[in-house]
Amino acid sequence: MAKKIADNKPVLLVALGGNALIQKGQTGTVDEQFENLKVPMAQIARLSRTYRIIITHGNGPQVGNLLLQQECCDAVPRLPLEILVAQTQGQVGYMIESTLDEALMAIGINSQPLVSLISYVVVDKNDSAFDSPSKPVGPAFSRQKALSLPYPTVKTAKGYRRVVVSPKPVTIVEKREIKKLIQAGFIVICCGGGGIPVVRAGRTFDGVDAVIDKDLASARLAEEVGVDLFVIATDVKGVALDFGRPGERYLTTLTCDEVNRYIREGHFSAGGMLPKVQAAVQFIKGGGKRAVIVGLDRIVKAVAGKAGTNFV
Repeated sequence: MAKKIADNKPVLLVALGGNALIQKGQTGTVDEQFENLKVPMAQIARLSRTYRIIITHGNGPQVGNLLLQQECCDAVPRLPLEILVAQTQGQVGYMIESTLDEALMAIGINSQPLVSLISYVVVDKNDSAFDSPSKPVGPAFSRQKALSLPYPTVKTAKGYRRVVVSPKPVTIVEKREIKKLIQAGFIVICCGGGGIPVVRAGRTFDGVDAVIDKDLASARLAEEVGVDLFVIATDVKGVALDFGRPGERYLTTLTCDEVNRYIREGHFSAGGMLPKVQAAVQFIKGGGKRAVIVGLDRIVKAVAGKAGTNFV
């Protein structure tokens, strides 16, 4: 195990959006995903000189592809959603780890230990989300096909899609292990896709058919392991009011009270910026020092306070 590093080296958590691997208009080939990862990984490699680092990531496109593959093949038994989340944690973790290792070596860092960790996230079985599935996942179907499916669907812009529950994360099961690893000098890749959703069953856990928002799970992890700076890296340069409309205006700073007001005014969509600003607020209210939402190509600038939207 690596030598324990100085306790005063701050901890940075970078939550990567799905576009870190697959950008709009791409088909999502392996080559495309590896190429896309070079931008954030080069920045994280540079930041590793001055920060202990945790990386979390989305998995929407990857889980969607696995669900599509299952729909196209009846030769093997279909797997539940929590198993697919586990599979994509390994898949994306490998891609991040190998790309980051190359980026580290490119700047002369040849001995930085890395680890990808399969992560469980506990949810409350009494969460009201279980009463109203709201998260579309997987491929799109025609209305006629949707009526014959063994699970609930919802109409989306792409067609009818499977809909699952999205409960709030309660705690990260491996939080103690993650904390020990970062204290020992490892860069830790974890909580992929929001983590494998589980509920407590006595002293054990049972997986559930659900999807946890990765930004909310990342905020919970940041609270539990004592992160100093929480960066949510996405496909826009920050938080905007009237996004996509005339008068669109990006914000450099936001307070928790301002966020709550803008949420009431309807500025943030549930499928877009809403969970990100909620995660940033959760982190600040939990005692975090600073949270930033920023574009994937500006992570270093955001850490330096020169880009993105800062939450104070």
